[in-house]
Amino acid sequence: MSENPASRGFNSASTLDLPGWTHVYSGKVRDLYEPADESVKERVGQDCVLVVASDRISAYDHVLSSEIPDKGRILTQLSLWWFEQLGVEHHVLGSTVEDGVPAEVEGRAMICKKLDMFPVECIARGYLTGSGLLEYRASGTVCNIPLPDGLVDGSRLEHAIFTPSAKAAVGEHDENITYDAVVALVGDDIAARLSELTLKIYTTAEKIARERGIILADTKVEFGYDAVSGSITLGDEVLTPDSSRFWDAATYQPGQAQPSYDKQYVRDWLTSAESGWDKASDTPPPALPAEVVDRTRSRYVEAYEKITGRTFA
Repeated sequence: MSENPASRGFNSASTLDLPGWTHVYSGKVRDLYEPADESVKERVGQDCVLVVASDRISAYDHVLSSEIPDKGRILTQLSLWWFEQLGVEHHVLGSTVEDGVPAEVEGRAMICKKLDMFPVECIARGYLTGSGLLEYRASGTVCNIPLPDGLVDGSRLEHAIFTPSAKAAVGEHDENITYDAVVALVGDDIAARLSELTLKIYTTAEKIARERGIILADTKVEFGYDAVSGSITLGDEVLTPDSSRFWDAATYQPGQAQPSYDKQYVRDWLTSAESGWDKASDTPPPALPAEVVDRTRSRYVEAYEKITGRTFA
């Protein structure tokens, strides 16, 4: 994660008073803290941040007033599991009290290297759906990459493709961009490396997930430059239901929208007549019914348990 000298982002988010740490940034889901006390700096080092995953949930570029219990722990534990599987350099330095994580947030926090993040959302797609499907229907391409005729919602692609997007300001939509646009942002060498790493992560994870009865349709990862090691390093979260599209292989059927292990219940309810909310308006979304909260939590837990083979406690 990149260094931030002052608190910004979702400043209305509730943050914790963690002794020895100073809050510097809040995103839609995560809060970042930097070491403040000399004792903490000596223990964990100065060039690190504490990344704390909250139970907040966002949809349609709004952070909802309702939270999903245990979501922060599930996403953190799933990310940590994936970091161990991928075989690429990542930003995690520790995740336990013994590593220096405050006891108040153990289980949903990671101590991570500070990175200078690249201004690119690195997305790999192995299946056609979502915004990629909309572009394909209009032009036969995804991020200007030509695809074969006759593909439908959920079609598996012959080879996974790198379909980046430009990072938008907080609260705005990321915008799909071409590979040439990535080159213009970061240069030839870094663009090539970002594409290579993204597709390596997707290919590795897709195989692992498939062995567990899960289809990884697409995923978003982020990278930064580690000034200490001089390497491009995987940051943020990785391969969670918030950053990836997971489908149940047993019910997968091309030609229709696939049920997914993510915020589907939240999105469906918000756009239903029951919610009464117009997503095109500036009005904040209403609170979620208890049933939607419970079903969403269950899907997050199910994804964690199916993928890792562990029981979430």
